[in-house]
Amino acid sequence: MEVASHSPHSILCYKQSRLTSTSSLLPLFTHKGLTVGCSPCRRPVVFGKLTSSARRSILCIAKKPVGISWCDVDAKEEFARSYNVKLHNQRKLSRHTVVQCGLVGTGSPDAALPEVNIVSKVRGLCFYAIAAFNAIYLFALMVVAHPFVLLFDRYRRRAHAFIAKIWATFAVTPFLNIKFEGLENLPPPDVPAVYVSNHQSFLDIYVLLTIGRPYKFISKTSIFLIPIIGWAMFLIGVIPLRRMDRKSQLECVKRCIYLLQKGSSVFFFPEGTRSKDGKLGDFKKGAFSLAAKTKVPVVPITLIGTGNIMPVGKEGILNTGPVKVVIHKPIEGNDTETLRRESRNVIAEALDFQG
Repeated sequence: MEVASHSPHSILCYKQSRLTSTSSLLPLFTHKGLTVGCSPCRRPVVFGKLTSSARRSILCIAKKPVGISWCDVDAKEEFARSYNVKLHNQRKLSRHTVVQCGLVGTGSPDAALPEVNIVSKVRGLCFYAIAAFNAIYLFALMVVAHPFVLLFDRYRRRAHAFIAKIWATFAVTPFLNIKFEGLENLPPPDVPAVYVSNHQSFLDIYVLLTIGRPYKFISKTSIFLIPIIGWAMFLIGVIPLRRMDRKSQLECVKRCIYLLQKGSSVFFFPEGTRSKDGKLGDFKKGAFSLAAKTKVPVVPITLIGTGNIMPVGKEGILNTGPVKVVIHKPIEGNDTETLRRESRNVIAEALDFQG
């Protein structure tokens, strides 16, 4: 329609009619990247030929005392038909497009979904299969040796530690390339010490067992119920702990002190849990308090790369990448806070240096 072909009164009538009719259609609006549209709440005019109600509406607009004179009926009908076509198209759009995401057009529909790495899942399955298979016959060997261990090496249990080293090495060697740094800083096997390390992954236990030192880990009591693996942990001398049980915590502390006094070593993850983002958390004082009371050295160890290979919460996959174990010089002293601070600093510096 060419509005310019009509009289000025027709143009004024067109503008006033547009302002009145569009009030029946709720507009589209945008909020936080989402475009939301609503269907019309009522039908002001019927598409096609003008109805009597629509004709009366247009006539009423022209008669309102706003300085608008009477306009010809042909111009009114031409405007109404054009407006009906526009309204019909807008209804179709609002009927089908209710919510439109601001990211439309930026990529494929599956672009936001994380890519599933089938290779990493297969590697994870193979890792657990090899570990389980080796655990069967190595556990049998451990059972055979256990009476002799109790007779001749009740507290350190070096034979069991050697078997555990073989088991962990067989499990991780096909998948991980572990590099050791600072092995000369390790105390002799018969010298008791408190070992501490950062904790990034379920793989940390396997990697630390490959060092071959007869230290005793602290583990949840539920782990001991796992067939073969839990039984082997019991034979090695792993210290059980119920985290929310105060009595169990006291028994764990007493057991650690007793083992240290008997010449054995204990291993702690002073963060208390695995780091979900790879950053080093605060160190709890328990391990360093034991070292200060028993006057044994603290040996800090930094684990690098295990969190990327088997992230927290994704223990079913095994990615590729390097693993590095940095063994720092022993720290001696009788002040708990000094031992805690210095141990955390050397581990944090090694993590920052490796990027």
